[in-house]
Amino acid sequence: MGFFDFVRNAGEKLFNPQASAGAAPTAAAAAPSQADVAALNNKASTAILNYIKQQNLKSDKVSVSFDGATSTVTVSGEVPDQTTREKIVLCCGNVGSVERVNDQMTVAVQGEEAAFYTVKSGDNLSKISKQFYGDANQYNKIFEANKPMLTDPDKIYPGQTLRIPPAP
Repeated sequence: MGFFDFVRNAGEKLFNPQASAGAAPTAAAAAPSQADVAALNNKASTAILNYIKQQNLKSDKVSVSFDGATSTVTVSGEVPDQTTREKIVLCCGNVGSVERVNDQMTVAVQGEEAAFYTVKSGDNLSKISKQFYGDANQYNKIFEANKPMLTDPDKIYPGQTLRIPPAP
């Protein structure tokens, strides 16, 4: 699928963004060593992979790496279907300190791709549903397409990226 851009300061707070390799050292702190940078990137990669697993997505054949200098997550491996692929990309991108996801996954069973939408201030699922489907009452389709990352249709936030399944 390629690269996807996300809002860096929005999303799950899985690791300390000040400790990421891309953070500029303060005047009082020395620049981190290459070993420190690698350790921080590995810690962030593990946190993101654990988050994917907590969402009960089939990710046993997936690997994740984080580059703090570019705020990029690279995710690779094989997933069972297009929906799982898109949800894993969203799990990676909807993490604080992540600006970009490099999707290098392959899919065992191809399917139709969903659109991605970044939530703006004042949005709700009904408004987004009206925009994409012409019917505000189709909001539950968007909610279901973003489970288990969404647990309540009223709990979305600006900067969050959502899957918008194709219209029926």
